[in-house]
Amino acid sequence: MKDPERIEALKHFTEEFGVLFEQWGFPRMAGRILGWLMVCDPQHQSAAQLSEMLGASKGSISTSTRLLMASGLVERIGMPGERVSYYRMVADPVNPIMRLELADAIALRRLMERGLEILSGVSPRGKMRIELLRDLMKFRERELPKLIERFRAEYEKKRG
Repeated sequence: MKDPERIEALKHFTEEFGVLFEQWGFPRMAGRILGWLMVCDPQHQSAAQLSEMLGASKGSISTSTRLLMASGLVERIGMPGERVSYYRMVADPVNPIMRLELADAIALRRLMERGLEILSGVSPRGKMRIELLRDLMKFRERELPKLIERFRAEYEKKRG
C-alpha cells in the first residue's frame, strides 16, 4: 500500500473507531482521537496535529483529550526543549479498559439491587429480569480480574 493510500485507509480506520466509540456512549471525537493515536507515527501528537489530521476544532480536541486522559487511555507528555504538549495512547490500555468495564458492571449491579429493593414483596416473576442482570453483573465483577490475568499470560506467551 502506497503512503497516500495508507493515510486514507488510516483515516477511514480512525473514523470507524469513532463511530464504534459513539455506539458505546462516548463522543465520536474521543474515539477518532484514540483511533488515530493507535496508528499514528510518531506515537505522540500535539493538539494542532490532531486538529489538522482529524479536521476538528481545537476545542473539540481539548474536550475529548481531557475525557481520554480521565479514562486512563491517553496521557499528555512534554518533549525536551519544546513548550507544546503532546498526547499519546498509554502503552498498556488493558487496565484502563477493564477498569471502565468493571465500573460499568458495578454500577449496573447496584442499580439492579436497588430495583430489587423497590420490588420486594412483589411476585418473583416481576423481579426475574432484574435478578438476571444483577447476577450477570456479579459474574462479570468476579470473572473480569481472572480474564485479565489469563489474557496477560496468553499475550506474554505469544510475544515469547
